[in-house]
Amino acid sequence: MKILKTTFYSALITFIRIASGFVASKVIAIITGPTGVALVGTFSNFITIALTFANGAINTGVIKYTADYENDIDKQKRLFGTALKITVYCSFICGVILVIFSGFWANSISSSSLYKWPIISLGLSIVFYALNTLLISILNGRKDIKTYTNVNTIGSIISLVFTIVMVYFFKIVGALYALALSQSIVFIITFFYTINSNWFSFSLFSQKFSRDEAIKLSRFSLMAIVSALLIPLSQIILRNHVASKFSLVDAGYWQGMMRISDAYLMIVTTSLSTYFLPKLSSIKTNKELRSEIIKGYKLILPVVFLMTLLIYFLRFLIIRILFTPDFIVMEKLFYWQLIGDFFKIASYILGYLMLAKAMTRLYIATEVIFTFSYVVLGYFLTDKYGLEGIVIAFGINYIICFLFIAYSFRQLLFGIGTLKEFSDGTN
Repeated sequence: MKILKTTFYSALITFIRIASGFVASKVIAIITGPTGVALVGTFSNFITIALTFANGAINTGVIKYTADYENDIDKQKRLFGTALKITVYCSFICGVILVIFSGFWANSISSSSLYKWPIISLGLSIVFYALNTLLISILNGRKDIKTYTNVNTIGSIISLVFTIVMVYFFKIVGALYALALSQSIVFIITFFYTINSNWFSFSLFSQKFSRDEAIKLSRFSLMAIVSALLIPLSQIILRNHVASKFSLVDAGYWQGMMRISDAYLMIVTTSLSTYFLPKLSSIKTNKELRSEIIKGYKLILPVVFLMTLLIYFLRFLIIRILFTPDFIVMEKLFYWQLIGDFFKIASYILGYLMLAKAMTRLYIATEVIFTFSYVVLGYFLTDKYGLEGIVIAFGINYIICFLFIAYSFRQLLFGIGTLKEFSDGTN
């Protein structure tokens, strides 16, 4: 699977996702306003955390070892059987906890009582949500790009239609239910396409639980849990800070800016996860690894730079198209947000190397340090610069993060280190 081919298919997936996300955002913005956008953003962060625990945080590990075991059916059976059992058990436990403590979770993420029943709905359906992500991870690891593209494209369209219907009839509450239930509905499509793939067999998932495979997957679980907790949690903390210091409307402006960033960067992050993670996982030599990283930088960073430049100069038009005139205040957030986006992707390229080679200590240290610094900078800079301070914090934080990661990999990048030194002894 070549990077250009993968990027093309990833671009197709992303275009559908972006279009779907933008239409959904437009509908939510028109019907619910900035306040609704902020509330939906908070619930989206919560779902990210819940889903990570529901599938045992094994998705990255499944992608890596599916790629590693490409020519070994016995190992695939042990991996898939173990991953399925972990997913089912963890999602059941997570679902029970969500339902029983729905009131507690609703009060914890916001003072709004709107979240309780959507959280209960999420708890009752989260097993399908988790199974959907497991199957997509396997498709990714197998480099089955055609099926992967079909599943994601159709899934995005279904999610969009479901979201529009729910928001139209039930306003903010409908948007929350759509977030909670859409991916569970998409599972039906993913399952249908997967079982009709030429490689699929139910016997691949029938093996007993393998302790060895579970230990391998657990290395990635720890990294995934740290990311899934810290990144959404930092956004929830900062969103609540902005809402309390300024207003929930201002939090909605920032959330709108984040949605724009997430949407256009999806074309890059989808390519990285689809191509880079399985590719870097399978590389065994230091020379080839360095070549792949440098090729990624040469191809991806110029594209990101042009995208950020274009978005900055078209920011007023983008706001009018995607949101409503009420969101025009957002335009002052673009400059530093786009700078942060550029260095975020620069950091992600080497970040995927940490994931692919199970560099647990370095990965967790990086996540903890820069999530903490983001929150601290967010508090400090909003005091100094107002709402704009939140994106200044984002930009500065990712500049420093990139410099830190590049320094950590200086030996590999300049050809004076070995692959073993970077594997953290776990690969």
